[in-house]
Amino acid sequence: MSEEHVETRGDERHDLIVGDTNHDGKADLWATDTDGDGKADLFQFDTDGDGKVDITMVDVDQDGTPDKIVDGDGGHAPQI
Repeated sequence: MSEEHVETRGDERHDLIVGDTNHDGKADLWATDTDGDGKADLFQFDTDGDGKVDITMVDVDQDGTPDKIVDGDGGHAPQI
């Protein structure tokens, strides 16, 4: 878990995409809507396959460019 908490558009967590990009049977990609508008604004990646988020990106204004990138889950750990 990251020491740094990142701000998102809302406090909800609706995982729009949960992916297994390396085909090991465990999720390692999450695209999440935090304000209920149906658009992802929180993107998280497990890059080493240990089941924990390694990188978190937030696109608060939803313009397609990350506004903040942090190591760890940014205080928004997914339910695995």
